Amino acid sequence: MNIKKRILIAPLNWGLGHGSRCIPIINALIEHDFEPIIASDGDALQLLKKEFPKLTCLELPSYQIKYSKYGFLLKWQLLKTIPKLLKSVQEEKKVVEDLIKTHDIKGIISDNRFGIYTSNKHIPTVYITHQLKVFSGFTSTWLTTKLHQQVIKKYNECWVPDFENNQNLSGKLGHTNNHKLNLKYLGPLSRFNKTEPTTSKYTILVLLSGPEPQRSLLENKILRELKNYKESILVVKGVIEHTQKMTHQNNMTIYNFMKSLELENAIKQSDIMVSRSGYTTIMDLAVLFKKKVFFIPTPGQNEQLYLAKRMQALQIAPYCKQSDFTFDCLKKINDYKGFEVVENNLNFSQLFSLFKGE
Repeated sequence: MNIKKRILIAPLNWGLGHGSRCIPIINALIEHDFEPIIASDGDALQLLKKEFPKLTCLELPSYQIKYSKYGFLLKWQLLKTIPKLLKSVQEEKKVVEDLIKTHDIKGIISDNRFGIYTSNKHIPTVYITHQLKVFSGFTSTWLTTKLHQQVIKKYNECWVPDFENNQNLSGKLGHTNNHKLNLKYLGPLSRFNKTEPTTSKYTILVLLSGPEPQRSLLENKILRELKNYKESILVVKGVIEHTQKMTHQNNMTIYNFMKSLELENAIKQSDIMVSRSGYTTIMDLAVLFKKKVFFIPTPGQNEQLYLAKRMQALQIAPYCKQSDFTFDCLKKINDYKGFEVVENNLNFSQLFSLFKGE
């Protein structure tokens, strides 16, 4: 009897991005005869439960990260949560050791969760991140980057979901001169598949995501700005609930959430898209066909602001601050080329050789 090796895969619960970019890895693990064991908390865990209802899904201690209503206070809000975060990481490490015993774990993949590793040298560990540099402000970026790289060094390998060369999507975020990190560049990771564009069904797709209260603040602002628009609009709120709900409001069709295939089709059937400038969203759009988008970075999140500015400088997509958004902002999209389709021929068999002892 062929006993499959169990691989623990644990994404951070910070919006839906970390969870959704683990979907292609989980699918690949299954295809290569491993048994993924999913562990996370909050919306990230609920998302993966819906995507993989037959897999074992376990709850980890929450990092209890809370956003500020005001973007300029985000740094101080995060500083206040550090003691709780460190406590959760310590609890996480204990949970991992228990899971290794109770579920016979043979390998570990952590997506930005600091405590998902083991000192057991017989169990390979991987850390997924595009944040080799952590943008936390002019004075503290060096320190937060240094601290994050110390976390990365605890793992056997660090998988970076981007290209290493000039074709890359993450810019300074995913590239470093620190040669002590055992980096493997995977190319963009997306749960979506490259296909030709389909018939347009919606003029605008609004894709919401991210931590509260900023997700709701953006939702309310966009609904106000677009309520008198006459063309068809699809809004996906990014709120993971037990049951999918769909409502109509004037010219808008509103879903609380969509699973991957449904969301992929919605994006392909939309002329333009409005979303946060999260890195996972950028990777998803990079594999689709010439998609045009308008970005609204989360207030206070320096990484998203950097990515939005970078996409605008590359003439891919415009952006504005959340407080400045109006319907007229969307007219700028016509001046930008949208995303070019990228090719990523990732060899998962070679990548997973770490877990095969090869």
